[in-house]
Amino acid sequence: MGPRAAPLLPLLLALLGHPDPGRAEGCNLQPVTAEPPITLSYATSTVPRGCVSSGSVGNSHEVHILSVEWSKDSAFPLMVSVTPRASGCSRSAVLVLLCARCSVTITSLCPDLLIRTDARLSPETTLAPGPEPPAATSEEQLLAWAQSTYQGITSYSKLRDPHWVQLHLGEDTGSPQDCIPQEHFNATLHLETRVIFHGVKGCSREDTQSTRAAHIIRMEPEPSSPITEVNLSLSCPKRAGSNQILILQSRANLTWSLSVDNCHIQFLVSGNYKITTLFSQLIPGELLPDTEQGLIAKAFEKNCSVIASYSVIPASTHISLEIQEHEVVRRAPVTPAPSAPTTDLLSRALLLMLQPWKCTDETMEIVIARSHLEPIKEVVNITLRDISCQAEKNATHFMLKTPLSHCGTSLEGRGHANNELILSLAKGTALRSVRVAFQCMIPRELFLRLFPTAAFEAPQTELEVNKEAFVQASMRWEDHPSDLQLKECWLAVPGREPMLLVQGGEAHGAGVAVLEGPPSSHGRKVWRFRFTYTVPEGRHVPLSATLKCKAGLQNNTIFEKVLEVTVKDSWRLPNNRGLGLAAVLGITFGAFLIGALLTAGLWYIYSHTRPISKLQPVSSTAPASESSSTNHSIGSTQSTPCSTSSMA
Repeated sequence: MGPRAAPLLPLLLALLGHPDPGRAEGCNLQPVTAEPPITLSYATSTVPRGCVSSGSVGNSHEVHILSVEWSKDSAFPLMVSVTPRASGCSRSAVLVLLCARCSVTITSLCPDLLIRTDARLSPETTLAPGPEPPAATSEEQLLAWAQSTYQGITSYSKLRDPHWVQLHLGEDTGSPQDCIPQEHFNATLHLETRVIFHGVKGCSREDTQSTRAAHIIRMEPEPSSPITEVNLSLSCPKRAGSNQILILQSRANLTWSLSVDNCHIQFLVSGNYKITTLFSQLIPGELLPDTEQGLIAKAFEKNCSVIASYSVIPASTHISLEIQEHEVVRRAPVTPAPSAPTTDLLSRALLLMLQPWKCTDETMEIVIARSHLEPIKEVVNITLRDISCQAEKNATHFMLKTPLSHCGTSLEGRGHANNELILSLAKGTALRSVRVAFQCMIPRELFLRLFPTAAFEAPQTELEVNKEAFVQASMRWEDHPSDLQLKECWLAVPGREPMLLVQGGEAHGAGVAVLEGPPSSHGRKVWRFRFTYTVPEGRHVPLSATLKCKAGLQNNTIFEKVLEVTVKDSWRLPNNRGLGLAAVLGITFGAFLIGALLTAGLWYIYSHTRPISKLQPVSSTAPASESSSTNHSIGSTQSTPCSTSSMA
């Protein structure tokens, strides 16, 4: 990548939805040597090293070897359960267990199971142990001894930090003849274990005032893994605050089923997830980075300053996470919350989980689906800290949108807007309220809006031909807002050269003028300009256009925003392609011709349907009375003086 492309990397990552890895700078993960902030265990059938073979088929015994290593001394005894094959305990089996530093309880329904171990057997073990295996200094020596002693090995598994193991007896005739250990071996057919994780890492940043802590669990991808759902049990200390976030990264097609106990925590999850202790509805997750630096950057993007724990585990169906009350997590004093009714706790936990708020650099919008509030069932109204700011409600949603300067919103936090959601709950005829404080993150991005008038109210996405349009570009940059400059803006129309509107803060082209924007406040900078879009004579009016603007810092960091607009021509009907001059003239001439033909046809019909008496001339031989009458009639209508004289 060339030097000119390097400054565009944060922009490209932002456009693709990935956090800037630069956010992770200054936070180098290190093993947590003090009291760990979490207790993490998981069920897995993937072992650090292992193998299976058919070498024991036809021999007197099937032979299973477990070699256990510990990162630190375990405070709990190791539990080993040996289950028979489907046909029962019809074949003799040998369990070789190397675990010199542990106490172990072994249970089995097969009374003739031969146990050879160097571990201390607990009194709960009812099976009689055989001779201890010889002390082996290496994996090769152990396997060579088992091969020479029993003429074949059924399975070998090396385990690290297990506290429960289930071993399934049985042989696979389709396995290789020799048991050759492999790294990260999938032992699903014969073994499942629950492992205590001791590889927790952590780090922190000192250049921020935030006290928010993140816990990250990354599940290593295994393309051949059949796992589709992960069950995670989460518990927190009673005094835990809500200033923590749990990031769960995995394959995007996994479903996380979360059982939460006493935790007010935000979730960021790959794939879909549900909180079974609240409701069973699936909540869509988001695509998370799959690298260490990307996940750390994502946590810092969410205003975290501490990576309290970072854990990488293999694919698992069951995970248990207990967050401890530890000083690295509680960097800020936590005031114990007063006891509250169950509905209050449920409301707070639900809102902190849903995170229904979304902010731009000038507005806050809250949308809550009524279906998500079903566990509460009693919500009749929702407001912000200023109770005059009430949410609109319909059959499906509660909705509220307000400027950041209204409704009691404060912008004291760095890059965040602070407010409270107040839920009015009905209990019989009485009303009570639940207050949930929240922080709404203001994205560090360029915002672009199009307005029809100079009042800069009611933005739209419609650009009218031959009429002034008003553009506002804005962005919040708390560090040094004066360093932020509007680089350029242009209008792009399909099939034509882009039209430069503004460059370096100056207007370009006819009909473009830079306007004075409002003063900066809370690190927000605003640029405004107006322009008139005209279509050259003889050109068709396009259906759409693209308005693009770039803002940047002195260090060449670039922020770009694109706004798609529809083009409206006042000479054509909306949602139509318009009519050309030839079509208009053709329609006009056709209408004239049709009118002329209709007129001629009506005259022809009229002239041929008059009474015959009206068409014949007056006869000289007519009777006197008829002639007199006729003449009198004609005279009275055509010769007023004669008629008057006769009447006289």
